[in-house]
Amino acid sequence: MKITKYPQSCLMIETNNKKILIDAGNLKYQDKFLEKWKKVDIILITHKHGDHINSDVLKEINIPIYSTQEVQNTYPEIKFNIVKENDILEFESIKIEVVKAVHGYNPMLKNGGQVFENVGYIIDDGQHRLYTTSDTICFNNDYKADIVALPVTAHGLTMSSFEASLFAKELGANLVLPIHMDNEKYPTDIDYMKKNFDKFDINYKVLDIGETIEI
Repeated sequence: MKITKYPQSCLMIETNNKKILIDAGNLKYQDKFLEKWKKVDIILITHKHGDHINSDVLKEINIPIYSTQEVQNTYPEIKFNIVKENDILEFESIKIEVVKAVHGYNPMLKNGGQVFENVGYIIDDGQHRLYTTSDTICFNNDYKADIVALPVTAHGLTMSSFEASLFAKELGANLVLPIHMDNEKYPTDIDYMKKNFDKFDINYKVLDIGETIEI
């Protein structure tokens, strides 16, 4: 499994001869991304916020896009395949589980910004289970994954690194990929993140934009 990091929460997963693009957003978008994004097989979007979906770009891409009914309602110019929590998508030898996510709230989300329908995805290629959580606060679950990409920015909207460490431990994750850290308006406390990950013995890798790792 190869994982390439794009801005904010966007990842490209390459496995079993498939390319899956997750949360292709507009934050720090660069035109050079488009050629690679056009070559993916599947696009998964977790929720409606623009840093997770670049509607101007995706409406020009003729690739199956999966997301929630709330996202479809927000972007009627794009045709989505609608998914909901507990759905399972199968693409040849890859299984994708649509799982729960609970987007946090603060008053800045008033007037249309609040997320009511949000999902995460667990991608199972038979060797690895990669879980991308979406923007979520901590919640009780019985999910299992050896790789987890999760936000640690807090601000009322997502987990902090403290909850994220506990969340990752319960998943049985061997590797944590911190995401959602590219917006300078809402910076991540990197020292606090490192302190918590070290305290809870979390193996983690912070990927630069454009960086690829192979698991």
